[in-house]
Amino acid sequence: MKIFRGFHHPGIAHACALTIGNFDGVHRGHQAMLALLNSEAAHRRVESCVLTFEPHPRDYFAGALNKPELAPARIGTLRDKLTELARCGVQQTVVLPFDARLAAQSPEAFIEEVLLQGLGARYVLVGDDFRFGRQRAGDYAMLDAAGQSRGFDVARMNSYEVHGLRVSSSAVRQALAAGDMDAAARLLGRPYTISGHVVHGRKLGRELGTTEAGAGNGFRTLNLRFAHWKPAASGIFAVLVHGLGAVPLPGVANLGVRPSLDPNDVNGGRVLLETHCLEWPDELGPEGAYGKIVRVELLHKLHDELKYDGLDALTAGISQDCDNARAYFASARAPQHSAPLHTETRRQTTRDRI
Repeated sequence: MKIFRGFHHPGIAHACALTIGNFDGVHRGHQAMLALLNSEAAHRRVESCVLTFEPHPRDYFAGALNKPELAPARIGTLRDKLTELARCGVQQTVVLPFDARLAAQSPEAFIEEVLLQGLGARYVLVGDDFRFGRQRAGDYAMLDAAGQSRGFDVARMNSYEVHGLRVSSSAVRQALAAGDMDAAARLLGRPYTISGHVVHGRKLGRELGTTEAGAGNGFRTLNLRFAHWKPAASGIFAVLVHGLGAVPLPGVANLGVRPSLDPNDVNGGRVLLETHCLEWPDELGPEGAYGKIVRVELLHKLHDELKYDGLDALTAGISQDCDNARAYFASARAPQHSAPLHTETRRQTTRDRI
C-alpha cells in the first residue's frame, strides 16, 4: 500500500475509488466498507484509496477550544491503522493533516480541491452519517449532487450490524473502556492489538527481583509508546507477543502512565505499553529486542492500573499479575497457540462510525 502525507505528491494515482473517514480501529464495519471499495475500484480499473486524518478532527477541536474532554479516546495508533488498511487490500492511503485551514474549508471547496483536483476521485463511498466541510455543513445529498454535475459516482453504505448491534468506533471504545476484550475482538474481527518499535525505558523492571520466568533478570519489559495521550484501553492485561520468534509469547502488560513511578522519568509521563514476557527467548539475549517491531495482542484484562506504596509492593503486585496471566493461559478461555505456557454493546448512532 502506498502512503502519502497530503495529496501534493507525484506518486498519487491520477484517478481512484475513494472512501473518507477516521477509521479508528479499522473494525468490522470499516472492513466491509473497504471490501466494497476494492470491488468498485477493480470494476473501474482505478486504485482504491482511503482519505484519513491526523490528528482526529475531534482532537483538533478539543485543542482549539481548550476542552480536552471533547477528544475521543484513541483505539489505535496511526501505525496500526495503516497496517490494517493495508491488510484489507487498500492500494493507497492519504493522511491529511487536520488543521485550521481544513476546518474552515467549505464543503464545495473540499469537493473541488481535495476530492477532484487532489485525488481524482471517480467514485466516492461514504457512511450513512457522513458530514464534511466547515461546521459539518456538507452531507450525502450535497456530495451526490456534486457527483452528478461533475461526473463522479457517489454511494452510501448503511451501518454494519452484528447480531442486531451496530459496529462502530464508539462501540469498540466502550468495550475497551469496560475491559471487555472479548466484545472488542468481536467488533474488530480480531484481538485488540498494539504494535511498534521496542524502545529503551528506565530499565527498572530488571531490578525488581527475580522470577522463574525472568531467569534472574527480574521483570524485563518490552516498551512500546502509544502516541496518543488518551488510549481507549488501560490497565493490566494478559497478552501474546508476536515478532520475537517463531511462536507468539505469552506475557503480562501494563498500558497506561505507570502511576507507581516518577512521571518525570525517561518516558516523560507518556502513555506506554510495557510487556513482560513470561518466557524470554534465550537467543535474544538481555538486549536483543530493542529496535524490533513487535505486535502485542491484549487478550484479557486483569485489573486497572494500581499505585503501589514502594518498590517492594510493586514487585509483589507484578509477581501476582504474572501468576494470574499464567492461570489465564492455562484456562480454556485462552486462545490456542504454541507458546511454552499453553497448558454487550449498545446500538450507536454517533457520528464517528468511520
